[in-house]
Amino acid sequence: MASQPSTPRADSIAALRVAFVGKLAGMTRPDAQKLVREHGGISIDTIAAGVDLIVVADDSPPAALATLLGDSERSAIDAGQLTVINETQFWQRLGLIDHDAHLRASYTPAMLAELLGLPVATVRRWHRSGLLQARRQVGRLPYFDFSQVATARQLAALSAAGVSQHLIEKQFAALTRRRPGDASAVDLPALVAEGKRLLLRQGTGLVEAGGQQRFDFDTGATDSSNGTSEQRDTILPLATSKETAPATADELVAFAQALEESSELGSAAEMYRAALAAGGPSAEICFALAELLYRASDLGASRERYYMAIELDENYVEARANLGCVLAEQGELELAAWAFEGALAYHDDFPDAHYHLARVLDELGRPDEANGHWHAFLELAPDSPWATIARQRLE
Repeated sequence: MASQPSTPRADSIAALRVAFVGKLAGMTRPDAQKLVREHGGISIDTIAAGVDLIVVADDSPPAALATLLGDSERSAIDAGQLTVINETQFWQRLGLIDHDAHLRASYTPAMLAELLGLPVATVRRWHRSGLLQARRQVGRLPYFDFSQVATARQLAALSAAGVSQHLIEKQFAALTRRRPGDASAVDLPALVAEGKRLLLRQGTGLVEAGGQQRFDFDTGATDSSNGTSEQRDTILPLATSKETAPATADELVAFAQALEESSELGSAAEMYRAALAAGGPSAEICFALAELLYRASDLGASRERYYMAIELDENYVEARANLGCVLAEQGELELAAWAFEGALAYHDDFPDAHYHLARVLDELGRPDEANGHWHAFLELAPDSPWATIARQRLE
């Protein structure tokens, strides 16, 4: 029986002229243009007459598109001849978010921190507070897909503007309460950083944490409700009154994180130790303390805390990998290799461990073994900020 000719899917881009606006979060523009061609579309460099589909980068300013549209494009939109969608909708339209393994490879906390030039502890805190949502989690190790890169850039912009982590979390909590439906399913790419505040894009407008609607996309002014008085808002010091209940381990950890954010590393370390004393052994707190001690250049103490985290939770693959990094810095290359191999024994698709193990094996003069891990790393994380180094090593 002869097969019937297939009809294009409703969401197909075959024969459509596609233009991109802004810096894409999911992949480079040349790669996205190649993807358009592979799906039968026609990629054009600028918005011009005859364009059928405009894709706006997730982290583009709200007014970015308006300045590029002429009267003919606006008329085409009104007539339904020109469609405008955001980046995430475009990947969903192509089915890439759900089905393409390359795009799902995503970022570990260390990769995302490297990409944004931030301490990895900051990325982990964003994840713990719900600001970043992991696509999947292996043990304690989260993986973030490319849709979260735009959100992370927004958060990094707020931090660079001088907004405290505590205030970012406070504004985010207020915005999620205003989101219809399940607050845990907030569409994070819809968050917009403007000046020193966090806004939520809804339809054609923006909503402030206080609920006020915003329609002026070009203004960068900050009203007094989010001014310096709120920017100073921080976690209060621990009370010492005999009538006040002792601080819990969670409260001590929160205070330690605030001190760490203020770069008071010594005080933060003491507070993490106090949290361990109050709540008992904890792999997660030991890991946080180990990272803090590493930032303070106390490699010996950091090494011991990573060992303790692993003793408390042998599946803690990030602790194993970070221990390997510390051992490598101390010149203990054989021990470092064993640490990375231990991480891979529990999670053989951990790209960070493949990357660091390959580097150590190269230094140990074992290039054949190293090449296997370089290849494994590139297969798992081809868009990682470390991918260029891996390709250079293989060349």
